[in-house]
Amino acid sequence: MMMNRRIFSGALLAGAAASLVSTRGMAATSPPVKARNVVLVHGLFADGSCWSEVIPRLQTAGLNVTSVQNPLTTLPEAVASAQRVLDRQDGPTVLVGHSFSGMIVSEAGVHPKVSALVYVAARAPDAGEDYTALAKTYPTPPASAGIVFDGDEGRLTEEAFLRDFAGDLPEAKAKVLYAVQQPFHKALLTGKTTQAAWRTKPSWYAVSTEDRTINPDLERFMAKRMDATTIEVKASHLGLISQPDAIARLILDAAGQPA
Repeated sequence: MMMNRRIFSGALLAGAAASLVSTRGMAATSPPVKARNVVLVHGLFADGSCWSEVIPRLQTAGLNVTSVQNPLTTLPEAVASAQRVLDRQDGPTVLVGHSFSGMIVSEAGVHPKVSALVYVAARAPDAGEDYTALAKTYPTPPASAGIVFDGDEGRLTEEAFLRDFAGDLPEAKAKVLYAVQQPFHKALLTGKTTQAAWRTKPSWYAVSTEDRTINPDLERFMAKRMDATTIEVKASHLGLISQPDAIARLILDAAGQPA
């Protein structure tokens, strides 16, 4: 029945040093719609290449994958960049967001081609919710202290990037990611979503248990609130790079594809 929550514990995901507990809420009690398209959206301190470990795993499974280049200017412009990519898809599409881009997933996810939503250590605001105020109800994550501004553009210092954003990656790899860090505009942080697509679309969530950029307990709260199918991955904020097998399998689940 739709009012029942199915709770199940899965086996360890291959390649993931993670303790996994999955819960499927009311929105996802039916089998996922089979999708052949995946649209990935990156968050702050990154660009579209942050999905480079996940993309080949999804392509090997036969999915058509597009990584959006988020302009990181204003929320409406960021949402519009995702909507343009969604418009080009040829059928049911899984929309995936990491970090800040959970805001984009929540807003753009009402697009008629979106069959499922996946949040990877991501913000998941309700419609009109002040995410900053919500985040302040949890201990401030260490990465926040590492944000510096050059005028209207914000970025993470190298020290904070390596320690608090990409803390479980080899230093050489983290430095490559730091080199392509894209600054964000202050105006981006003032945006509020007008839609909460997770209220009407089946949703999945990957909590990063070692996250120093978004508080892991805040991630758990948001995942539980949306009744998402949830996994916990022992990873930094960049679980999509350090634990790509786990993240790819979660996306495949949302796409109705065999693991």
